[in-house]
Amino acid sequence: MATLRNAIGSLVALAGVVAVVWSPFRPWYGDRRGKDYLVVDLFRADGVTGDHARLAGSLFAPMLITALVTLMGLVLRSRLLVGLTGLVILALTVLWAVRQGQAAGSLTVGARGEGLNTGVATAAVGGAALLLAALVMPGRRPRHADAFAPAPIPEPPPGAYAAAPEPPPAAYDPYSDPSSTRGGPGPYDDPQEPYDTQPLPSPPSATPPPWPTPPPDTR
Repeated sequence: MATLRNAIGSLVALAGVVAVVWSPFRPWYGDRRGKDYLVVDLFRADGVTGDHARLAGSLFAPMLITALVTLMGLVLRSRLLVGLTGLVILALTVLWAVRQGQAAGSLTVGARGEGLNTGVATAAVGGAALLLAALVMPGRRPRHADAFAPAPIPEPPPGAYAAAPEPPPAAYDPYSDPSSTRGGPGPYDDPQEPYDTQPLPSPPSATPPPWPTPPPDTR
């Protein structure tokens, strides 16, 4: 299950990377493309200017950097890096919209390609795809959890718990059967006979018998 989630998250993240890198080559406002805007214009209080930017100093530069960081996050299976790149793309898109609105006075969307155009939508969809990929990916388990994880118990082979064969019946011993009347007592029976109930003779009295009386003197 974790492998499937990681594969789906990686595919969604790759689609977001393609959208992010492709967005500066699409028109953002009117016919002006994203690679024509200066990155420093995003941090000016008066909004964007009409100066034409080079590729290295345009919106393509931060888009390319975030795409490379996203690929690094996919290799490391880091949900944090993938999610941060998605937030950066969305933040850049919103910041550009604020500065463009300050320069133009308002933001419009026209049916003939006037106002906001497909480049802004492509960048926003790419950032949202990166956030979705970070939510889908299971991430990488910490190493200490793998080190102390219990080893899997192998399943016993079939027939390992089969019933043991019963021992053969023992030979009949009449001496061990209490209901048997054959023979004398068994080797573990009590051989003592019933106690004698006749009274024992009384011991002799401790008083000596009286001496006989001597005969009278006839002289």
